[in-house]
Amino acid sequence: MSCAVCDGTGWKSIDQNGTRSVVRCDCWRAGVGGRLLGEARIPRRYQHCDLDAFVPYNESLERAVSAARQLADAFPVVERGLFLLGQPGVGKTHLSVAILKAVIRRSGARGLFYDTRDLLRVIRSTYDPVNRTSELDILKPVMTADLLVLDDLGAEKTSEWVEETLNLIVNTRYNERRTTIFTSNFDDKPDHTDPDSLLFRIGHRMRSRLHEMCEFLHIDGADYRELPPNGGVDDLVILWKTRKLAPAPAPRTRTARAQLRAPANEEKRELRWPGGKAGS
Repeated sequence: MSCAVCDGTGWKSIDQNGTRSVVRCDCWRAGVGGRLLGEARIPRRYQHCDLDAFVPYNESLERAVSAARQLADAFPVVERGLFLLGQPGVGKTHLSVAILKAVIRRSGARGLFYDTRDLLRVIRSTYDPVNRTSELDILKPVMTADLLVLDDLGAEKTSEWVEETLNLIVNTRYNERRTTIFTSNFDDKPDHTDPDSLLFRIGHRMRSRLHEMCEFLHIDGADYRELPPNGGVDDLVILWKTRKLAPAPAPRTRTARAQLRAPANEEKRELRWPGGKAGS
């Protein structure tokens, strides 16, 4: 059935200060938004996430939701993205997806979501001679998306290839001033010897870029995955307070940043992106 407002044309007439003009109809925006959301690679588990459904029950969560709304409302006129840090289950991915969905629906931007480990897996798969997808086919949308969500940064196993690939993505988006949202479970502390620090996982160069690209926000909260069936906000508060009282996890035995190389069959491969290796 055709839209009653635009009669299926995608344009509607408006009157502003006595001047008649036409603008895109809401039905057209909804159609485009739906298509772009379908192309954004948002996992099924998070497709329900939006900002109104996120309930902040402490100050760190309130700050995070406020920053998320500001970015979503201001896009594309934003200077920096967001980097959300915190323990698993506090809602980092929920907020990131909610921003991505809001931006796509409101502005028709090209948005993309990737779990970091999944992105690296997809890129590796292009090295299989049976796979007809090239490395460029995967990297170009990631580098050129109007808004990119890169989830769980630092969780990937460290190697020279991983470091070059992620630096290439970050550097390209940094140079093009494209808005990016990152999440990580690792603390942003300036100790390069602590394996539980973000610096240990990604290195000085990338961390420096990220601090210029993004506003860093630490989120403190409960692990919502531990919420009992039919649990509510009060239960989350109890879980959060229990987590705060729990002893910190024991540090790992490693004391230097891992310098692992890619497997032998990957070691000599170089990124075939025209810009060359990351950081060049």
